[in-house]
Amino acid sequence: MDTQSPASALPLIDLAREAAEPAARRRFLADLREAAHDVGFFYLTGHGVAENGDVLSVARKFFDLPTQEKRAVDMIRSPHFRGYSRLGAELTRGRPDWREQFDIGAEGERRWRPGDPAWMRLQGPNQWPDALPELRSLLLSWQGAVTAAAVRLLRAFAEALGQAADAFEPLYRSAPNQHIKIIRYPAQDGAGGAHGVGPHKDSGLLTFVLQDDVGGLEVEREDGSWIAAAPLPGSLVVNIGELLEIATNGYLRATVHRVVPPAGRDRLSAAFFLGASHEATTPILDLPPELAARARGAEADPDNPLFRHAGENYLKGRLRSHPDVAGRHYADL
Repeated sequence: MDTQSPASALPLIDLAREAAEPAARRRFLADLREAAHDVGFFYLTGHGVAENGDVLSVARKFFDLPTQEKRAVDMIRSPHFRGYSRLGAELTRGRPDWREQFDIGAEGERRWRPGDPAWMRLQGPNQWPDALPELRSLLLSWQGAVTAAAVRLLRAFAEALGQAADAFEPLYRSAPNQHIKIIRYPAQDGAGGAHGVGPHKDSGLLTFVLQDDVGGLEVEREDGSWIAAAPLPGSLVVNIGELLEIATNGYLRATVHRVVPPAGRDRLSAAFFLGASHEATTPILDLPPELAARARGAEADPDNPLFRHAGENYLKGRLRSHPDVAGRHYADL
């Protein structure tokens, strides 16, 4: 492993090592594989995404807008689950999250027509606030940069798992599912076990999180204890999503995580989720015998069934998380 952060038990992976000479590159792939198998979360440096505060700065500007400006792009207006969610509007495992956020995806046109699969309703345009025009260009630029890093990492994962580098490419080649949340967790008093977002897994391939200097992101160990993913300057926190768990028969495990911000301070973050094209079906990889022997099987949770079809898996999560949007735009399901 590259190293352990002094502030956390999470591994640290330097993506620049992917371009090393053959022997060093093999060590990098082994470190990457073990980090994702053992913990499912790690810090990523050498990712090539510009290190500046623009994304979090524009997030602060958005959340500082008057309430009526934010509600003008309220998510309930969008069948694609794009836009602003007020405090308590999103649920995790049935419990309201104490955060406000703004969601975007890849820019696109609405294509769903009556008779099409329900998951096609996820596809369509973003909402953008008139009061903050720079938000659009900054978030779409960051989306492109992080997508490039995520694809590079997926190719490395494929090789680390004994596959061709392009093994995952059919999942994202035509139209990857690109999803960004900018998130504000308001300061709390620390009483009553308050949380920002409850324990959950992510439904896609890979998640990248840009943090400010306020902690609160935590990762669950197999014994039920929690590891703090403390802010590490210059890094992105990366975790495995459910589709990679399915593809590897549980060799890579989507890890439960939560956010419990410290008392007395706002927390800002930006999360990018790379997922498969909505129409894709996740393949089950033929792992080398030594890896297959360590595959634990995709987790069977009756409260969170995993679907190999990407669109179905994403729609499942969005309907559960945003019952107000579901009630308005998916009442027929």
